[in-house]
Amino acid sequence: MDLLSQVRSCTRCTDLPLGPRPVLQWHPDARILIAGQAPGRKVHQSGVPFDDASGKRLREWLGVTEAEFYDARRVAILPMAFCYPGTGASGDLPPPAACARHWRKSLMDGLRGVQLTVLLGRYAVDYHLDSVYPLVTDAVRDWSQTWPQRIALPHPSPRNNRWLKQNPWFEREVLPPLRRQVATILHRPETE
Repeated sequence: MDLLSQVRSCTRCTDLPLGPRPVLQWHPDARILIAGQAPGRKVHQSGVPFDDASGKRLREWLGVTEAEFYDARRVAILPMAFCYPGTGASGDLPPPAACARHWRKSLMDGLRGVQLTVLLGRYAVDYHLDSVYPLVTDAVRDWSQTWPQRIALPHPSPRNNRWLKQNPWFEREVLPPLRRQVATILHRPETE
């Protein structure tokens, strides 16, 4: 069984409220990596990554069509945990760390051509940037320090509408170069 099939059939976490259902998108040739947190309830039900309001906003931020976004040869989507972790007092629970410990290195090692890693939220920022930022806002504001290989973004959830209103510089300063870079990466001929 290949690696992707092994991950998709994983049932290691038996204590999840809706049971295990790994949701990810992966192909060794993907050029862009979306590193998120964990699927939400709606995504758990559909089995399609970012099949919700967060995904719509993320596609707008990246300037991509659904067809581009869901083309695994172009975009890999590897959340820090692949199954819905359940809901807590202030939103979804944190992604179980055991998932990343068990699967992440093998999946990351299998990606041959990633040119841009998009980090969404605290857990992805901590993992990929070695926890050097006390707040996600700090990592987002400091985006040019890891550019153009990696970029931290706030989670595109509607829960972050207030953050977006309080930080208008994000849409003005971060999104235009992000969209240009994504367009360049996705439209580059396969031979380059």
